[in-house]
Amino acid sequence: MISKEDVQNWAEEFLSGKESYLVEVRVEKDNLIEIEIDNFKGVDVDECASLSRYIEEHLNRDIEDFSLEVGSVGLTSPFKIRRQYEKNIGNEIELLTQDGRKLSGILIEVKENEFVLSVKERVKIEGKKKKEEVEKKLLFRYEDIKQARCKLKV
Repeated sequence: MISKEDVQNWAEEFLSGKESYLVEVRVEKDNLIEIEIDNFKGVDVDECASLSRYIEEHLNRDIEDFSLEVGSVGLTSPFKIRRQYEKNIGNEIELLTQDGRKLSGILIEVKENEFVLSVKERVKIEGKKKKEEVEKKLLFRYEDIKQARCKLKV
């Protein structure tokens, strides 16, 4: 079976010094290799094709057959690495926490182990009849997030 670690190392080697970065490598039992990359400006087809050729140069179909797919992360795909959070600073994202809470807000800061989300909540203010919308900044650790993704505005 083709080694996920080998494919990951080759992909990182190819992307080293480029603006694109590796998000995920999957190698299935039937040697289906799937590679996802991303870029702060967006990934183009030529870069995917070049990475695909680079990976194929390191493999030998005569020894072990394989299928290779290289692509970019989808707009609404869940975030898998911190750089995807960094790419989306200033954008509205949706979160599902490990304890089942669903939130959406503007991603305003990304740190090594945590990030800050600006959310709007309706709060009862003393002396007022109606609830008012207030902005709160919430700090989350990556490990407390089950899923995060960009929220598309329709």
